[in-house]
This record gives sequence, C-alpha cells and structure tokens, in this order.
Amino acid sequence: MHLVANLFKATLLVAAALFPIVNPLGSSLIFLGLTGGYANAVRASLVRRISLNSFLLLLASMLIGSKVLEFFGISLPVVQVGGGLVVIAMGWNMLQQKDGDAQHVALNPADASQQAFYPLTLPVTVGPGSISVAVALGANAQRQMYGWPAQLASTFLGPLVIALSVYICYRSAERLEKLLGATGLSVFIRLSAFIVLCIGIQLSWNGLAALAHLR
Repeated sequence: MHLVANLFKATLLVAAALFPIVNPLGSSLIFLGLTGGYANAVRASLVRRISLNSFLLLLASMLIGSKVLEFFGISLPVVQVGGGLVVIAMGWNMLQQKDGDAQHVALNPADASQQAFYPLTLPVTVGPGSISVAVALGANAQRQMYGWPAQLASTFLGPLVIALSVYICYRSAERLEKLLGATGLSVFIRLSAFIVLCIGIQLSWNGLAALAHLR
C-alpha cells in the first residue's frame, strides 16, 4: 500500500505540474480552429497522433532532457528562464488577439499526417514551456522522496495522463465550443491566456532565483 500511495503522489505531482502548461482545454480550441472544415475521420486520426506524439515528447523530455542539456552545456535554470519567456510571449499574444482573428497557420487536410507533429503537437500542444517543465521534473531530485520505483513509474504515467487529457479535450472540442458559445469562448480564451502568462512569469522567476543562488 505504501508503494501504491507513493506512486499516486509522484504521478499526481507530474500531472499537476504539466497540465496547466499543456492546457489541453485551451489548446483544443486552437486545434479546432486550425482544423476547421476537416472530415470527422481525419480529425479523429489527428487527435490520436497528437496524443501519442505528446506522450512521447514529454516522456523523452523527462527521461533524457537533462542529459541533452548537459551535452550542450545548458543549465536547467537557464531553460526555465528561456521557457518562461516563451510562455510569457505566448500568453501576451493570446491576450492581445482580437475575437474572431483568423489563425496564422493554414492547414491542408490532404497533408494531415505531416501536420500531426508540427505544428499541431509542437508547439500548439506541447510547447517550449511544457518541455522545460518536463525536463525540470525529470531532473528534480526532490521526487526521490517517493522512492525510485514510484519515480520511474510516474515518469511514464504522468505524461500518459496528460496525453489522455489531450485526447479527451481535443475530441470534445466541437462540443465545448457549442457549450460555451461566442461570449463564453472569448472569456475562456482570455482566462487561459492570463493563466499562461502567470505561469511563464513563475517559470522565469524560478530560473532567475536559481541562477542568483548559484552565484
């Protein structure tokens, strides 16, 4: 029972840290706009591919992300600052975007399979902010308090939970749009943008605080 409790806590930590950054609900609305006019079968296929790509990208970031940074001589706090700045820019752009603005990326249903990774997975679903958080989680020694078995399992289960949430939200995007209506959709996007902006500031602040401590 102790191992199960530790596994649940470690997995919850990973999922809770990644979910606000990935923001499947907000991203699903962007996905809906980018795939407007697609046949339901094509959109369903894209959702499956995006969910799988998101899982693999987050998993790789947690497993080997810190090693890649070491290879290039980049410290984790620098990644937090850089990722935070990118997230701040994304949140600010979302706040400044006017209602009804067209998406800047035109997608072709005939090339749906090529679009599943870029831009629909990276950066629409899993962006630089999500990757930096996943790298930080993978390198976070404090998670060792739960024990190595729980930590290793949560490295797989955490991204899996996020990928499942992406699948559910993306498949429900049309119903969400109808449920919220035009006004509700605008409010939801603005609220999501503000949360993303705050998350970016927090990421950058954590990185700057760590860099200051290292000095």
